[in-house]
Amino acid sequence: EVFTQLKQIQQKGLDELQTVRDEASLQAWRTAHLGRSSAVMQVFSGLGGLDKELRPQVGQQANLVKQALEGAFAERESAVKTAALQQSLASEKLDVSLPGRRRPQGRLHPATQALNEICQVFVEMGFQIYRSPEVETDVLNFELLNIPAHHPARDMWDTFHTTTPGILLRTHTSPGQIRLMREAAPAPIRAILPGMCYRYEQTDASHESQFNQIELLAVGKGITFGDLKGTLDEFAVRMFGEGVRTRLRPSYFPFTEPSAELDVQCFLCMGKGCNVCKGTGWLELGGCGMVHPVVLQNGGYDPEVYSGFAAGLGPERVAMMRYRIEDIRSFWANDLRFLEQF
Repeated sequence: EVFTQLKQIQQKGLDELQTVRDEASLQAWRTAHLGRSSAVMQVFSGLGGLDKELRPQVGQQANLVKQALEGAFAERESAVKTAALQQSLASEKLDVSLPGRRRPQGRLHPATQALNEICQVFVEMGFQIYRSPEVETDVLNFELLNIPAHHPARDMWDTFHTTTPGILLRTHTSPGQIRLMREAAPAPIRAILPGMCYRYEQTDASHESQFNQIELLAVGKGITFGDLKGTLDEFAVRMFGEGVRTRLRPSYFPFTEPSAELDVQCFLCMGKGCNVCKGTGWLELGGCGMVHPVVLQNGGYDPEVYSGFAAGLGPERVAMMRYRIEDIRSFWANDLRFLEQF
C-alpha cells in the first residue's frame, strides 16, 4: 500500500508540473510537492511506524520519488525561465541605433547668478572679495558695530540665537567689516563681503527670513559721501542699464553716520505704486552710509585720519528687478517650475 501511494504521489506531482507556466506557479508547486508538509515528506516522517523490514525499502523508494520530483522541477524551472527570457526579448526590444539620452544638467540658482554678477561688477570696479563666517559672535555682530546690549537698535534685527551664549546666526554681513579691518589695518580697503544672513521676521513678497547680502566696504584717507554715491550710481547703471533711476533716502544705522537707503524705481509699476513696492513706486536695494568713527576705531583705524563708506545690497532684490520676479519667497520655495526658468 505504501509503495502504491508513492507511485501516485510521483505521478500526481509530474502531471501537475506539466501545467506550470510561470515562476509563481513553479514556486507554488515546489511548496506543495517538495515542501515540509508535502505528501512525500510525510512518508519520510511516518517511517518510524512501519515494520523494521519495510523501513529500508520504503525509505529507498520515497527517496527515489523525491529525487524524481526534484529532477523534474529543475528541468521545468529551466524551461520556464527560458520561455520568460524569450518573451522578454520579444516584447522589450532595445534599439541600439537610438542616440543616448543625456542626463539633465543642473544650473546655478538665480540668487547665486545675481550674487556672481554683482561680485563681478564690483571686482571690475577694483574691489576684492572677502568671506566671513555665517555663525558669528554677539560681539562682532553687534558690540563692535556700535550696537551695545542695551541699545534699542537691536530691535531692528530679529536674531536667531544658538544654545551657546553669545553665538548667533549673523543678521547682516557687517561683522565682516571688523574682521577685514583688523586684518588689513592700517592699509586702505576696497572689498565686498558676500554671504547668507538670517533674521527671524515675518515674510512677505519683499522680505524673507534667510537671504544673501553683499557688504561693500571702502576705507582710506579722504573718502567722502560723494564717493559712496558715485560708486552706487555706477553699480546701478552696470546692473540695470543706462537711464536707471535711483535715490538715496535718509535713514539710520548704528554703524554708519550719516546713513541712507538706496532705492531703485519699481520695475513692475514703473513708479506708479504696486503691492511689491508697497505703493511707493520704489524698491529698497540696501542700506549705506559713511563708516561710523567708533566702528573705524574698533577695526583698528584712526577716525581722525581715515574715513570710509559701507553699503549692504540684496542679490535677491537685484534678481527680482532683473527678471521681473514679484515674490522674494520664490527663491527658497524649491519649486523647479520657477528655478528652471533661469
